[in-house]
Amino acid sequence: MGYCVDQERIDEILMELSESYHIYAPRLDAQKKRVRFGKITSVKQIVNDHQSDYSPKEVFYPISQVMFYFREDRVDECEMKDDKGILIFARSCDINAVHRPDNIFLKNGGAEDVFYKRIREKVKYILLECPHSFEHCFCVSVGSNTTDEYSAAMRLGEDEILIDVRDEDLKKYFEEEDQETFNVRFIEENDRKVRIPDVNRANLKDVSNLDYWKKFDDKCVACGGCNTVCGTCTCFDTVDIIYEEGSNEGERRRIWSGCMLEDFTRTAGGSRSRKTQGANMRFKVFHKFYDYKDRFGDDHMCVGCGRCDIRCPQDISFFDTVCELHDEIEIMKAEGKMGI
Repeated sequence: MGYCVDQERIDEILMELSESYHIYAPRLDAQKKRVRFGKITSVKQIVNDHQSDYSPKEVFYPISQVMFYFREDRVDECEMKDDKGILIFARSCDINAVHRPDNIFLKNGGAEDVFYKRIREKVKYILLECPHSFEHCFCVSVGSNTTDEYSAAMRLGEDEILIDVRDEDLKKYFEEEDQETFNVRFIEENDRKVRIPDVNRANLKDVSNLDYWKKFDDKCVACGGCNTVCGTCTCFDTVDIIYEEGSNEGERRRIWSGCMLEDFTRTAGGSRSRKTQGANMRFKVFHKFYDYKDRFGDDHMCVGCGRCDIRCPQDISFFDTVCELHDEIEIMKAEGKMGI
């Protein structure tokens, strides 16, 4: 059911919702330099004409998360003490992106990750209609430009807001508002159209051995920025924090990590299974456009938001990397140099 609501009234509704939900949306950070997902009290705080620099992932998958506390004689699991739900205003690509960590944390290895699940099951999405395709987007190419998995959808106007409410728990907040038909518009074309490389079990070794990957050895500085802004990256380290030197009391946290960090595969003794940044880039591309889909039978892991291209201080374009790999594979196929 659709409604037409003015900004003043929608802010009143947000205030009512805040009694039961923490409400997040893309907004300027405290320094007013970056757009990231933070709590809002007014729709005027939502940045709608600029793509967010970070994904909403950090709302339900914290950058640093305490898992348990340990003492001399016991271990106590960290408890959830907040009963409120979570509402996130997000675009179609970011709503689609959440399926990837869902699979990794809830359907991987036959066990559910309780620390992820107990926050994730609180989340409801309010779809933000994209005003236009942003410069670095290629969501249409990977099928993340549309979604029907939202509790409500919103079109932000200068004075009035159109909203479609599907969730029965949210409808009660709009019962007195003017009804109006509202059909969500989705992006149908991007300026960028990714060429997805045909990586498969038959040609995996040949593609892995391409000299193409060596170009990243010196150019990539292993900052991990691309992993940080990605809505589908899920890697983490576990770290024990000891409260006092010599003490047996402390806590264990998991903290975001990323495959592009130089020490990501370093093990005790100093060995690295992937010793170059080219090898790390190869791993990332394979994970986004081969391994994940092969494992889960789902869509590709990448949702085409393009944030990694914006974030890279070395101007390494993941979009260009994927397209160039596609072309390398097609050339080798034509020359009969690899399995297909």
